[in-house]
Amino acid sequence: MSSADSRYRFEVHVSTQFLDEQSDKEKGPYVFAYTIQIENVGDQTAQLLSRHWVITDAHNIVQEVRGDGVVGEQPVLKPGQRFEYTSGCPLPTPVGTMRGEYTFVGEGGEQFEVPVPEFLLSMPRTLH
Repeated sequence: MSSADSRYRFEVHVSTQFLDEQSDKEKGPYVFAYTIQIENVGDQTAQLLSRHWVITDAHNIVQEVRGDGVVGEQPVLKPGQRFEYTSGCPLPTPVGTMRGEYTFVGEGGEQFEVPVPEFLLSMPRTLH
């Protein structure tokens, strides 16, 4: 997914993994890892300031998470640069979703959002 501001263009790619060894498959929590790659495909430098996640479990219980940076960092991405990180999410159900956005600041001080489209967190063999 790319950011909407025409001066700044970022692509976000997500992959997920169920963490069997950290999960209780009988009653939860079910723990997932997600790896996100953020790539600056535009021609302007910008810094990631914060994140906002909307996490929804299989019972439609929504949890929102906001915080500075990602995994303790606020990376500056020049044109053509990528930043990749892995984090985790425990859920009370074996299936859920995440979506959100990153807030960036451009070189001129303007802030803008880069959306992260909804992605699925699912224990293997849970969905048919």
